[in-house]
Amino acid sequence: MSDNRRSQVVTQGVQRTPNRAMLRAVGFGDGDFNKPIVGLANGFSTITPCNMGIGDLAKRAEAGLREAGAMPQMFGTITISDGISMGTEGMKYSLVSREVIADSIETVCNGQSLDGVLAIGGCDKNMPGAMIAIARLNIPAVFVYGGTIKPGHYDGEDLTVVSAFEAVGQHSAGKIDDDRLLAVEKNACPGAGSCGGMFTANTMSSAFEAMGMSLMYSSTMAAEDAEKADSTEKSAHVLVNAIRQQILPKQILTRKAFENAISVIMAVGGSTNSVLHLLAIANAIGVELTIDDFETIRRKVPVICDLKPSGRYVATDLHKAGGIPQVMKILLEHGLLHGDGLTVTGQTIAEQLAAIPATPRADQEVIRPFDRPIYPQGHLGILKGNLASEGAVAKLTGIKKRQITGPARVFESEEDCLKAILAKQIQAGDVVVVRYEGPKGGPGMREMLAPTSAIIGAGLGDSVGLITDGRFSGGTYGMVVGHVAPEAAVGGAIALVQEGDTITIDADKNLLQLNVDNAELERRRAAWTPKPPNYTRGILGKYAKLVSTSSKGAVTDMDLF
Repeated sequence: MSDNRRSQVVTQGVQRTPNRAMLRAVGFGDGDFNKPIVGLANGFSTITPCNMGIGDLAKRAEAGLREAGAMPQMFGTITISDGISMGTEGMKYSLVSREVIADSIETVCNGQSLDGVLAIGGCDKNMPGAMIAIARLNIPAVFVYGGTIKPGHYDGEDLTVVSAFEAVGQHSAGKIDDDRLLAVEKNACPGAGSCGGMFTANTMSSAFEAMGMSLMYSSTMAAEDAEKADSTEKSAHVLVNAIRQQILPKQILTRKAFENAISVIMAVGGSTNSVLHLLAIANAIGVELTIDDFETIRRKVPVICDLKPSGRYVATDLHKAGGIPQVMKILLEHGLLHGDGLTVTGQTIAEQLAAIPATPRADQEVIRPFDRPIYPQGHLGILKGNLASEGAVAKLTGIKKRQITGPARVFESEEDCLKAILAKQIQAGDVVVVRYEGPKGGPGMREMLAPTSAIIGAGLGDSVGLITDGRFSGGTYGMVVGHVAPEAAVGGAIALVQEGDTITIDADKNLLQLNVDNAELERRRAAWTPKPPNYTRGILGKYAKLVSTSSKGAVTDMDLF
């Protein structure tokens, strides 16, 4: 098995000698050279609570790989903390890190001719970054999620990191005092693990479980619980079997797998970022997937989980209620999931779900029965119109008003927008426009969690719209529309909006409309000139040069030649 991969570069005994000599130096013995050599992509970092527990999981995976008869080769990959960099210039590196993670895993696994890879990640971009690499490599692989954080607690309330962002807005609006603001800050994040609601990390881990690339139940386990370590070790055994059986990502990551992932994301109320990431993974594996497919599936799948940010519960509550397998079984029972999809275990989705009841337990409210959903249709709407001819993504849960027409309040950056909100310059009925924050324009497509949380904290969540060519945190909710494409930096219509123009956001009609006549828009377009790039060197300069439109996943390897 391992010789098959390495035979491309090591074909004769004399050539094997230096190869083996170096492997002996890292612990190989005489009996180890015929074992599968497995990469262990370790996202451990103390830079964020999301990843600080991964080092111990990696050691457990390493032991499991050895026990299963493989030779693990551990290497590191990066992370940055979205939550810590949020609202700063550093946030421009967040989406960029997805590509760095993908490139690093691909480089090591192909450079060393590895027979399989077990990737462990925690923070938001770890999941899609690893899966893009797995798709490119097409060697047996499994993804292990580092686990979710447990909720913080204060004054009888479950807290997440979003609670801290919203507390800033509440404090600015005079709704809470300094002491409460500090108490929320101190209690929001109690330990290791990724942000606790159905934000981006938990959304993507749930999607990978639905796709069959992670073990059942693993996506909602708490980082600090023993079952997470046990599941990690089991994942190692499953991977070694997949290597022996040659179960490859291309057999698992099919069109049906992507449809299953989208169905589960809709059912759990997942992050808008999932649209961007699934499009990117589909591009890497060669599956035809478009932004419109999300809207098609949204109309069929109800939201059946009551999860933060717009709901009441966190991922650990979902786990106790039956986890993603329970959600999947409900969808399967109602014809909204493909049961014949293969999983990394070698079993099909239907086989894995066979013993799970078709209805959720009656003693919990996290997962609703199919006939009593939170919302009758999915929550991630794809809006189009003259402001977004390629599409834009809106999260439709937790909003009371599904249509808004109001005057545009135009800002050229996230920072300028936040200052205006905190200075109480945004009024009910306004439609805030934050532009030049797209993949090229930022570059890096920053998340707007600080402005949206400030709007919510100020009590304007139901009366103010916000649109951007940037992204939103998985913790965002309200009348907000992101991923507006084409973006401002390439001359998209969002670049042509002027202060006071009226904009319509209509969730029922899937409409994002600038209410300016075509002749005036053409006049503005003729007068528009591109802004100079914010970066011309380094990784942000390279990224801005290469990155595609967000409607195609903001990938950096599309149509290179």
